[in-house]
Amino acid sequence: MTAGIVVENLTKRFGSFTAVDDVSFVADEGKITALLGPSGSGKSTVLRVLAGLETPDAGRIQVGDQEITGTSVQDRRFGFVFQHFALFRHMTVAENVGFALSVRHETRDTIRARVNELLELVQLTPFAGRYPDQLSGGQRQRVALARALAAHPQVLLLDEPFGALDARVRQELRTWLDELHRELGVTSVLVTHDQEEALELAHRIVVMHRGQIQQAGSPLEIYSHPVNPFVAGFVGSANVIRGIVMEGRVAFGAYSIGGADHLPDGTVAHAFVRPHAVHVARIPMDTAKLPAHIERATNLGPMTKLHLQLADGQRVSAQVNSEEAYGMTDGMDVYVDLREAKVFEEREAAEIERVVMDNAAVQVAS
Repeated sequence: MTAGIVVENLTKRFGSFTAVDDVSFVADEGKITALLGPSGSGKSTVLRVLAGLETPDAGRIQVGDQEITGTSVQDRRFGFVFQHFALFRHMTVAENVGFALSVRHETRDTIRARVNELLELVQLTPFAGRYPDQLSGGQRQRVALARALAAHPQVLLLDEPFGALDARVRQELRTWLDELHRELGVTSVLVTHDQEEALELAHRIVVMHRGQIQQAGSPLEIYSHPVNPFVAGFVGSANVIRGIVMEGRVAFGAYSIGGADHLPDGTVAHAFVRPHAVHVARIPMDTAKLPAHIERATNLGPMTKLHLQLADGQRVSAQVNSEEAYGMTDGMDVYVDLREAKVFEEREAAEIERVVMDNAAVQVAS
């Protein structure tokens, strides 16, 4: 049986430091909700409070029709999956999966049946007698997930579950977890700094920064309609064009971008444009009149990434279909159209460049 989660006005302090500041959100029943943000944003602290591992200074947590704010860890019936597996090295795969049931003093037959069921579910039946050190990282994480599911949890909490794995295995496990969740339908909260992971897996994303929620919504809402510069820059790649607002447009050099109707003339502004919203043409067109120079073209299989320098010296990247990019090479002059810009006043956006750079560094490192 699954249950939705309601978090209201959650606050957690460590001494004078406020790690979580008046956070409220809903995790829908049977869905995956992602808490997304950079290191230090408070997302893991929220998860630990949900788990009962930390006591909040204010706020309440409700699961289904039951308030659990003061309930012990053991009574919450939550399953946990951590970044570094946390498996017992001296136990076999089967013993690890059945551990929670043995602690609850279930019968041997009950434990055996549930372990067999879960090992089949996570496709590890042939590995039941092996020890964690005899498994790959991806296999160990699937054991950890099976162990978390053993006691039929109301809620599944996943704390950076793929962070310790290489990129290829992470992608494989994301696909596998998505399929598994569709089958099980257990209410899940996923903590991650990986915006691609959140966009791919979550039904709802809660973006956090400095202990506060910046925006909550569906992946499409978060990606396509960011409410502030932090969300625009942190969730997905974004080009930042600097200019001055004139008649509802951001002017830079001899050109301008729309989307600034909400700002007065003379405002220094930043326009955020997704790489896929940069249209590139070999000749000037009604939809592509801004001159640009291709500094580097990188083929990524079905897509090509173009690193461009605009006429005023600002740089942007474009992600285009490789068929459309055929023949576009380093050093070529082209014309671009910057579409779907999200424009914010510069003072709002001052910090976002650092956040975008930090996020890019994390993605490269991982």
